[in-house]
Amino acid sequence: MNRCSRTWECRFAGIGLGMLTLAQPAIAADMALKAPAYQTVYDWTGFYIGGHVGYGGGSLGPGTNPIPEQGVVFPPSITGLIGGYEAGYNRQLANHVVLGVEADASFASPLDAPRLAPGPFDTSLDYVSTVRGRVGYAFGNWMPYVTGGFAWGHSHVNLNDAPGSIFAAPGQIQTGWTAGAGVEFAVGGNWSAKLEYDYIDLARRTYDLSSFGLPSVNVDPSVHLFKLGLNYRFDDNPVWTAQASANVKPALPESDDWNVHAQTTFLPQAYPAFRSPYAGANSLPGGGQVQETWTTTAFLGVRLWQGGEFYFNPELAQGFGIGGTLGVAGFPNGEAQKAGAAEPKYRAQRYYLKQTFGLGGEQEEVQDGPNQLAGKRDIDRVTLIVGRFAVGDFFDNNSYAHDPRADFMNWAMWSSAAYDFPADLPGYTRGAIVELNRKDWAIRAGAFEVPTAPNSDVLTYKTGGTVVEFEERHTIFDQPGKLRLGAFANSGNTGNYRQALAIEDADPSLDINTVMASIRHDNLKYGFYLNAEQQIVKDVGMFARASWNDGQTEILSFTDIDRSLSGGLSIKGSYWGRPNDTIGIGGAINGLSDAHRDFLAAGGLGLLIGDGQLNYRPEQILETYYAYAVDKNLTVTADYQLITNPAYNADRGPVSVFSARFHGEF
Repeated sequence: MNRCSRTWECRFAGIGLGMLTLAQPAIAADMALKAPAYQTVYDWTGFYIGGHVGYGGGSLGPGTNPIPEQGVVFPPSITGLIGGYEAGYNRQLANHVVLGVEADASFASPLDAPRLAPGPFDTSLDYVSTVRGRVGYAFGNWMPYVTGGFAWGHSHVNLNDAPGSIFAAPGQIQTGWTAGAGVEFAVGGNWSAKLEYDYIDLARRTYDLSSFGLPSVNVDPSVHLFKLGLNYRFDDNPVWTAQASANVKPALPESDDWNVHAQTTFLPQAYPAFRSPYAGANSLPGGGQVQETWTTTAFLGVRLWQGGEFYFNPELAQGFGIGGTLGVAGFPNGEAQKAGAAEPKYRAQRYYLKQTFGLGGEQEEVQDGPNQLAGKRDIDRVTLIVGRFAVGDFFDNNSYAHDPRADFMNWAMWSSAAYDFPADLPGYTRGAIVELNRKDWAIRAGAFEVPTAPNSDVLTYKTGGTVVEFEERHTIFDQPGKLRLGAFANSGNTGNYRQALAIEDADPSLDINTVMASIRHDNLKYGFYLNAEQQIVKDVGMFARASWNDGQTEILSFTDIDRSLSGGLSIKGSYWGRPNDTIGIGGAINGLSDAHRDFLAAGGLGLLIGDGQLNYRPEQILETYYAYAVDKNLTVTADYQLITNPAYNADRGPVSVFSARFHGEF
């Protein structure tokens, strides 16, 4: 099996127009020595699967008050940016006509909250799907085509002045038709990219809102979608063939200058009923609950020039953490986002440029992987990164506790939890990072955008966050280890706990959360973290983290923790004949500053917690998991977490959280 089919590697057409030059066939006839003439031929026959991203717009009908979905660089629309999947089959005839059938699904972006106009109700289109025929004509590795067929979609209406919402029932999906055109072209190996436009017209549906004193709403979607897609074609034989010579190499060979990887993670969690004499707005429900999250991500990379790389990570995310991702400071699901959704939502989570300046001397091998192109690089180097990413992609790393898709799930285990790292609701920001790397140490620093207010999904340049991290590498009794020390400071639109408490004490009739919102202005929060990892013997390692922030102002981005200690062990299964399995066991203790705990005791609400009152005790977490490697692409994990004093409240809990995790990567 070649490397591309093993790791899903290819160049993504939308990353840069420069990749189109790879589509030009090699000309063997220009060789200095005479060789038999030949012509390379691309055969479009075969099954394929793939994904697409793009932008959509259109109308849901008069008077529907459509929700503006995020367009990022484009205006918000009824879909905003879109992302989804496709699968199909092509058959190329002898006359170069290509007949095919394709099914796809496209999902909308999240709400663009600042653009939402107040109204009694809002309408949204969650997704559209199609099953289409395709007719194209093969011009070598190019194929223009037309397409059309059956379409359906799912809309719903939210009532803004009612305690609940009206959603379209599963059997009330709107159906219709679609037509469009596009061009597909081969980019290397078994990969092809496409540009496509589709018009989708769905039948009108009426929502009766008379019981709420509102007129009926006629939802009549007409949608325009512009897609950039990437497909992988399955075939036992190379899709490139050569005429007149059996020794000619493929015209579009694979390259280390681009790659594609993907992951999908399904993570259900459940907890039984626990002691809960009272509850507040942000409490974990005491009656027990089952929730799930599901993410699917593509990791696309391209080498632009010497040392220059660009990465793009489109992602679909669906589901909620237990309690609606509320109720525990050390939250038990690292895949749960504060921007949860019942239907998959598309975001361009990462897009960044990475420039590496080698300083000469000894080099090291770089393995192919997600957001990592294979090759060699100088050990002594300076790296500059600019774009959108998660702060944890480059800071506070740890070999044993850093990835909730692979190891520990609890927020206080895979992160230095008192570091209120700048992020929007899914956990990403925009900014710049510079790193100097040497053989035994590295120092890196970053500056980032921060949310406009606590728990905001909007990032701003007006204030910002910074972090500096020093990393030391060592060996103890020939066993490798690392020590990282970081210092951070965020300037954000937050309120001061003591100031809010003083105002509320002077006038007890005031609601402390209203007071807090009224006194927000630019405040500084600072702190530090210590992060250690050490291999004890082969396939056994330990980790430890300690973090602290000043605890005087509201948490802006991450979670309600001002002090945190965590640590544990990771053991690979080589000791019992399962070298790719992993057992992990660890614990965390989280705490609050005096001002923060007094604010919560007075009825204050944090980002994730707030029981209305508080019998303060440190939040204590025990987590253990077993990750079973089904094969090289699929891992199934069983995880148990015991959370004592959830949300720092000794009156509630303890809570036992049971989790499963199904993780596939390619």
